[in-house]
Order: sequence, then structure tokens, then C-alpha cells
Amino acid sequence: MAAGGKAGKKGSDKGIDGVINFVDDNSGKAKRVLVQVKSGKVKSGGICDLVGTITRESAAIGIFITLEDSTRDMRTEAASAGFYHSDGWNRDFPRLQILTIEELLNGKDVSMPPNMTTFKQAEKFSKSEKQIEMF
Repeated sequence: MAAGGKAGKKGSDKGIDGVINFVDDNSGKAKRVLVQVKSGKVKSGGICDLVGTITRESAAIGIFITLEDSTRDMRTEAASAGFYHSDGWNRDFPRLQILTIEELLNGKDVSMPPNMTTFKQAEKFSKSEKQIEMF
């Protein structure tokens, strides 16, 4: 372990703990929801940081997950981030959302466009003479 480093740490996550990809239009281009998880005492500065990360990473939406309830300043800061407009669903979604672990465990969902992607159908398989029987 290097001096001052953590064992197994692969580098800075740049404020991103998870990513949710979605496609909400006919372009087929994936858009991203960045997820940040914080424990302990949280403050509005954490929301400001996530807004900066969303902007830097060109993400559509940011989710701030916390153990503690959000403060009024945090909610105000999140609201000031504005909205992500989904052309595919012709609907706005809050650009920055604060969710507690308790809310998530009680079934609250991230407010984001449903994913419009479909899976490409696999090619039909035909047995050829070159294949070796396994049994």
C-alpha cells in the first residue's frame, strides 16, 4: 500500500458512486443519471458539488442518496438545478433529486424517463456439421 493511500482503491470516482443509463428518444444515444451516496451529516455543499459533477460529466440527472433527511437549503439548492426535459416523453424531470435510504426502501423511485431501449433479436441458431456434440 502506498503511503497515504487506501488498499484496493482504484482512483478518484470524481463524486460518482453509480450510473444509470437510459434512452428516451429515437436517437438511440444513452443518457446518464449520476448517483452519489453520502452517509452522516449532509449539507447543501454536497448538492452544489453534485450539480458541478452533473455539468462536468454532461449527465441528464443527478441523484443524491443519503441516510439523513435533507435540509431546506439542500432542497432549495436541488430545485435551483432545474429540470431535464425528455423529448421522447415530452415531460420534465427534476435535474437533481434527493432521496433517503428509507424512501428507497419504502418503494420511492428515481423520477426519470422510462427506458425506451429494446433488445436486438438474436440471430437464429442452426446446427452445423462443424460443431462438436458436447454429450
